[in-house]
Amino acid sequence: MRSILLLSSAACLALNASEAVRAQTPAGDEPPVNSGQTARSTSYDAAFFAQYAPRTALDIARRVPGFTLDLGNTDTRGFAGAAGNVVINGARPSSKSESLETTLQRIPASSVTRVEVGPGDLYGADYASKSQVLNIVMSAVGGIDGNVTASLRRLYTGRVDPNASASMLIRRGASSINLSAGFNNVVNAEEGSDTLRGFEDGELREFRRKFNIYKDFNPYIGASWALERAQDNAIRVNARYSPGQFDLEQRNRVTATGEPPHDDSLIQDYDNSVFELGGDITRPLGGGAIKLVGLATRRKRNNFDAYIARDGLLEDDPAVVGGSEQTQKAKFGETIGRLTWTRQDVAGFSVELGGEAVLNTLDNSTALTLIEEDGTKTPVDLAGDNVQVKEKRGEIFLNAGRNLRPALRVDGGLRFEYSDLKVSGDAEAKRKLKFFKPSLTIDWKPGNGWHTQFSVKRTVAQLNFYDFVSVAELSTDRVNAGNENLVPQRAWEWRLTADRPILGDGVIKLDLGYDHISLLQDRVLVPGEKPGQFFDAPGNIGTGKLMFATLSVDAPLGQLWKGLRLKADGTLRRTRVEDPISGEMRNFSDFFPDWQWNVEMRRDSGPWSYGFTVSDRDRFTFFRTEEFDINYNGGPYGTAFVEYRPGPRTSVTLDVDNALNTPGNRHRIRFNPNRAAPLDIIDELRERNRHLNVGLTIKQTFGGGAAKASPSGP
Repeated sequence: MRSILLLSSAACLALNASEAVRAQTPAGDEPPVNSGQTARSTSYDAAFFAQYAPRTALDIARRVPGFTLDLGNTDTRGFAGAAGNVVINGARPSSKSESLETTLQRIPASSVTRVEVGPGDLYGADYASKSQVLNIVMSAVGGIDGNVTASLRRLYTGRVDPNASASMLIRRGASSINLSAGFNNVVNAEEGSDTLRGFEDGELREFRRKFNIYKDFNPYIGASWALERAQDNAIRVNARYSPGQFDLEQRNRVTATGEPPHDDSLIQDYDNSVFELGGDITRPLGGGAIKLVGLATRRKRNNFDAYIARDGLLEDDPAVVGGSEQTQKAKFGETIGRLTWTRQDVAGFSVELGGEAVLNTLDNSTALTLIEEDGTKTPVDLAGDNVQVKEKRGEIFLNAGRNLRPALRVDGGLRFEYSDLKVSGDAEAKRKLKFFKPSLTIDWKPGNGWHTQFSVKRTVAQLNFYDFVSVAELSTDRVNAGNENLVPQRAWEWRLTADRPILGDGVIKLDLGYDHISLLQDRVLVPGEKPGQFFDAPGNIGTGKLMFATLSVDAPLGQLWKGLRLKADGTLRRTRVEDPISGEMRNFSDFFPDWQWNVEMRRDSGPWSYGFTVSDRDRFTFFRTEEFDINYNGGPYGTAFVEYRPGPRTSVTLDVDNALNTPGNRHRIRFNPNRAAPLDIIDELRERNRHLNVGLTIKQTFGGGAAKASPSGP
């Protein structure tokens, strides 16, 4: 924190001296970008994407040869760790609650002059270890451009649900305003079954037939204003509000062995709103640029779950004979201040130094109630159901890089992170954590079109504040306990990337990685309030290792069929850690399948485009202390689409989701009370299928400020 204050004081003292070197607005039709970028990046102008008829910057980003979009993580606390791999006019978006996907969707494709793909060191310390970052360069021509998207989706049940969004970009000189709004209405229906058997004898214990309706409704409004006179002379302000809501309605016909069937119900009613206000200001200083970022995010969680048990079928007007209810109310706040200074030439080095200060708070209250047969409600006291968490976190960093030769560049960085964390309420803990996080990146072009990058860095995971909170899962009949003793895992991450062009504008790329992780965050047993009582909770289990190799191919196949293009990638992955209960080596918990692949084939021909995507992956497991929760698909998953463009501003798309009618499966091996001392083991197989659903989408662009000045664009 003291270093941040010193840096701020230095900025004030040097401000007057910097006035003489302030950059003026350059001539041309687009905002300036960092000097020297074009020598190390690949540029694609708007004409290249005309064949795909994109409507938004997201459409463009998805069609950049060899580029894989990284959306980042909006749930990461702080600003540095949430970066994806896309910048706009050379600058990182100052919004955090809005996903990178949404940010790109509200930028009309007609206002994009070109895109540039280059190594991450071109765009600052947050991107230094990334092998690819996409820079969206927007036109500075005045005018109004916008998009309107409307869609209908028919579920397998015959239900049809609408969705719509709109965005508008108004530009006048160096000033621009972006307005956006949408419904973000996603509805899914699925049917399936649960089969429960004894693990030892295989005898059927219970069969459940289930029908689910999911409603994920996240309407939003957003606005941003920018005044960009030069790369080192800009002001940006953004605001966003989304009153999100998620609902689940489940019909559950239960048949226990030897008993008549009965109909139970599960209801989930979740209200999750988010508001964000942020901005940044950049000014010249000391031959470089100083940038101040401010961001405030407020989230609310108001969740209600209810499981209703009945003594018969719904058509027979049964009586309610029990169940359970749970409410969870939480408020999460994050306030960020970040100050950085960059300069391209300090004794031959490009330098970025700065600091970040963050205040995070969580106030959570959980109430679980059992409903008896007579309707009496009995509260269940969960350890850690009322918890407050407060963290003051600061980070200072320095990153420096230099071109040793035209084809060889080295970047090194050092971060120091300090965290003061306090947990109070039903659980109490205080800890102060300090970490040094060095990094090194070597970028080399050996010739013959090859580009390689090697990087190594130390990372420290962020704790999820909700891991300190206890909450029940009524849909799975289990309790997730909080653990106030959880500490963040740390890792040394090694990466090697090599890519080269193929078949003209195609790209082949190989990524290799190795992570050595200490204090791996996984699942552990924690004691309850009663003697001999234990719960499953997040915890640290020891040293883990992760290795992976990913091969990606983006190949134009126009020689076989005009307009045909193939995108494919495959990953092999191996994770190893010692299980804290069995002592045996196993994979990590969560989404770490041993293999996965994806193939996308697309053809563009005049006003028509059509294609399909097929993907598959190995099963992955959550190694909980009371169960093995194994997730896998029933086969490859496929989608397909056909798009027709009756005019340059209109597109009509028909798409099919789950085109191969692939079910999603879940195999649960449940140990009662836990794996350490099981008295009973249940083998449960869950099958769910959304079946084929069909969507119809119409996109319409309007305006023409940038489009009139860019006749080669889409």
